Amino acid sequence: MLSGEVMNVTFDEKQPIFQQVADIIEDDILNGTYREDEQILSVAQFSQLFQINPATVVKGIGLLVNEEILYKKRGLGMYVSSDAKQKIKNQRRNRFYKELLSNLICEADKLELATEEIIEMIKQLRKE
Repeated sequence: MLSGEVMNVTFDEKQPIFQQVADIIEDDILNGTYREDEQILSVAQFSQLFQINPATVVKGIGLLVNEEILYKKRGLGMYVSSDAKQKIKNQRRNRFYKELLSNLICEADKLELATEEIIEMIKQLRKE
């Protein structure tokens, strides 16, 4: 991002903004915007980019530090951990299984959908 550039991000009111900041950084790690052992934007840059309070950015980055996805180099900034991508994938797969699939199965049971029907629906969605 260029200096002075503002990113038009719409934050979801159902989730704290700091969590969404952490998710955006995780997405950038997964899609290769940030690579392992590479420096991420500074708090001030994120704050300016998203037009949010720096304390909110600090809290989001803090989550990723606690999860060992980011680490701090004193005086230099925040960097992506060497195994960050795999950690994020593992966390998200776990969340996908526990939350999304669990809810999907619960709703499918209410609708009396067979496993094969669910699989066909998923296959169809993947084609679209």
